[in-house]
Amino acid sequence: MAAEDEKQELRRTAREIRRAAHAAGGEAAERLAANFHRAKTGFGEQGPSQGSSAVIAGYWPMADEIDVRPLLAALHDQGRTIVLPVVVGSDKPLIFRRWQPEMALQDGIFSTRHPGAEAAEEVPGLLLVPLLAFDGRGARLGWGGGFYDRTLAQLRAAGPVIAVGVAYHGQRVERVPQSPEDQPLDWIVTDDDVFEIG
Repeated sequence: MAAEDEKQELRRTAREIRRAAHAAGGEAAERLAANFHRAKTGFGEQGPSQGSSAVIAGYWPMADEIDVRPLLAALHDQGRTIVLPVVVGSDKPLIFRRWQPEMALQDGIFSTRHPGAEAAEEVPGLLLVPLLAFDGRGARLGWGGGFYDRTLAQLRAAGPVIAVGVAYHGQRVERVPQSPEDQPLDWIVTDDDVFEIG
């Protein structure tokens, strides 16, 4: 079976798994934030302007994606620059605009939410990457649009960047099918644990 066919098959089951994990999530967002802070020295998170992750890209959760908003608010309070992704075209990399708590957001493509054009664009050094499924090799299954793969490829070509997959622990699978354009994760943080890849 071709990788794309395998991915489509896995997406069907992964959606159900994530939906169930979300329904049973309880305080998953708070546990995820605690695990991120526990691991952050491993990916250069020492102080407000230190390390490669001085600018951190989060996302505004859609549907049953794990909620990173408590983590983003905490990082902002610690002096980090937080940005959210903006879809600018179906075949283009994401751009990132500066975010702060209580900011009014605009509706984007594919039910996303992001800061308006008046917000400054920034280049992140660390990205919190949503997903449908992940495996122990750092492979990630997304919705299939390729936005994060294009974005990570572009950022990595320009310099160091850290991709941190964020998920419910139950979203781990034995193997995610891979295509040549797929970009691996460097770390995975869940509501239960932290995994460094490589």
